[in-house]
Amino acid sequence: MESDNNKGFASIFATSFTTIFIAELGDKTQIATLMLSAESGHPIIVFIGSALALICSSIVGVLIGKWIANKIPAKKFSLFAGLLMTLISAWIGYSLLKGLI
Repeated sequence: MESDNNKGFASIFATSFTTIFIAELGDKTQIATLMLSAESGHPIIVFIGSALALICSSIVGVLIGKWIANKIPAKKFSLFAGLLMTLISAWIGYSLLKGLI
């Protein structure tokens, strides 16, 4: 299997774009942007402001990710991230089931 360090630009770009695009569809940020655009009547200004905000928040994620990559081996981080996502999913699932009962 090819390591992340050996992946090319196109592969990393496509994975990043697809992951973030799907994750952002229909979330509260997109709904807020829709509402701001509708209320202001200036969709280009709203687009520029929201795009810059997403870029800035992504910079924070990239910088923290780079810092973590320098501190923790990739395999340990993947294991930790997987466990964290599993715990969050279990907690959300439990909360949903608790609300249905």
